[in-house]
This record gives sequence, structure tokens and C-alpha cells, in this order.
Amino acid sequence: MRIIHLFLLSALLAGCGGEAFQDLRDFVKNSGADMRGKIPPPPEVKPYEPFVYNNDANLPDPFKPRKQDMQSGRGGINQPDLERPKEALEEFPLENLKMVGYLFQKGIGYAVIRAPDGKLHRVKAGNYIGSSFGLISEVNDTEVIVKEKVQDSAGDWSDRVSSLQLLE
Repeated sequence: MRIIHLFLLSALLAGCGGEAFQDLRDFVKNSGADMRGKIPPPPEVKPYEPFVYNNDANLPDPFKPRKQDMQSGRGGINQPDLERPKEALEEFPLENLKMVGYLFQKGIGYAVIRAPDGKLHRVKAGNYIGSSFGLISEVNDTEVIVKEKVQDSAGDWSDRVSSLQLLE
């Protein structure tokens, strides 16, 4: 009986030692042999050429503002009305306000806004919102569109359009 077991075990081991997957091993070994990546040469580096600033060449002084001051001297034609009484939601930055609802009453669309202090406010087109003199230009069922006035480093005011999206 032992001889039969020994014979079966040796036959089993002899069957496992064959080259059954040799073709697969050869394919994997040779599959990337013809592929070589081609890297383009790096761009040519041009030497730095310093610019000599000459005051006599009628060039503008790079250290002075390029924009001329407006006649009013305080921000030009796009300046917001700084004397107007502030509304409740102007004390908060626009990023901290959340639109949480929409109402339509008597033909007018209202947005329900949650302030950072947790209070709810009802606003419509024409109200001011945010700390950047934001005037609400449109209220619809999904967003509030706000036209803000921002001041650049030269003191000029420009318009920026932002929006508050309805939270789901």
C-alpha cells in the first residue's frame, strides 16, 4: 500500500513540474521590449537680460500708481453711497450668509437668508446684503444674485457679481 501511495505522489509531483504556463511567462516578459518612452528635450533656457530703467526715456515710474486720481479724489464714479443707512445683513460677509428658502408673495420673489447669528431674514431685489455694498439684483427660486462694489489698490470702485445658492 505504501508503494502505491509513493507512486501516486511522485506522479502528481511530476505533473505539476511541467511548462504549462511558459507561453504566458514569455508573453509578459517580452511585451514591453519594443516600447520605449520618448521624452522631448528640455526647452532652451535663455539667459536673463536685466532692464536698465532710464528716467530720461519718458517711461512711467514703476513705483508710482499708473491710474490718475479722479477729480473727487475718493474713488471715482462707481463709488457706493457711504452715507446710506446700513441694512441688517450688511454686517456679515456674503460668504457667511446662506439662502435657506424662497417665497413668492403678491408677485414678488423673496429669499429667506440665514445669518451667522442664526436669525432668518426675508430679502428681495433692491435690498443690500453682505459687507461689500452688495445690492440684490435678482431673486429666484434657486439663487440670489448680488452686485457688489469692491475697491482696488488704486482706490477705484468696480462691480463684482456674486450669488447665494439655495441650500438643499
